[in-house]
Amino acid sequence: MQIRAWFMGGLTMLPLVAWADDPPPPPQGVWVGKGQLGFLASQGNTQSDSANAAIDMALLLDPWEHKLHLDGLYGKSAGVVAAERWTANWQSNYDLTPDLFGFGGLRYQHDMFSGFQYQASETAGVGYKLINAADTKLSVQAGVGYRELRPEDLIKDDTGAVVERVLLPGDNGVVFTFGLDYTQALTSTTSLSNKLLVEAGSGDTLIANTLALTVKMSTRLALSLGYSLQANTKPPDGLKKIDSVETANLVFAF
Repeated sequence: MQIRAWFMGGLTMLPLVAWADDPPPPPQGVWVGKGQLGFLASQGNTQSDSANAAIDMALLLDPWEHKLHLDGLYGKSAGVVAAERWTANWQSNYDLTPDLFGFGGLRYQHDMFSGFQYQASETAGVGYKLINAADTKLSVQAGVGYRELRPEDLIKDDTGAVVERVLLPGDNGVVFTFGLDYTQALTSTTSLSNKLLVEAGSGDTLIANTLALTVKMSTRLALSLGYSLQANTKPPDGLKKIDSVETANLVFAF
């Protein structure tokens, strides 16, 4: 599945990027974030529709930081639904030192076309802020946890529409996780961000990466070009390992 979408209007949530004239640090005890909502429709030789929505929020309560991420993706081509994915992430960080932190996280994803009806994990570990400058921020984290997978076979007709779903035995077990979060202010109005997540288990390894270039237009509005990739190393037979999404978004901070 590959979707290219040029979104207009709405809310887009990228990793919390500190633009040059934003007042750091974020306020204590107040939820802050950004959100995204987009839609694309095309007619002619091909007909396609796609929609994307996401929100990221963060709450600082020293020494705690809580982060919430929700997103959804829906796509249809020639009247056939080709993409439907919903993801929810929660992570709480506890500062052990100014640069070292412990974390606990929950993740759930429901995907109608990846070959996994759902993937759910609970993880915990430690992270470290390798760079924490005004213009450059880079942190990494690693941990261990437990994950549930529910694979399924997708039976399609000649048009590519899914006509039957056959649930396969669940795959539960220990998972190792690694994450990377990077932001770089290129100019006073332009920033680059990249967020990587890896969950490796005996049944499957999930790799998810989101890269975005953001250009600020005002204190709350910006334009963003993004590329997201998600890979499962062991999907059920007949399904591709990699899904990608390319977007152009209007960003709104709150």
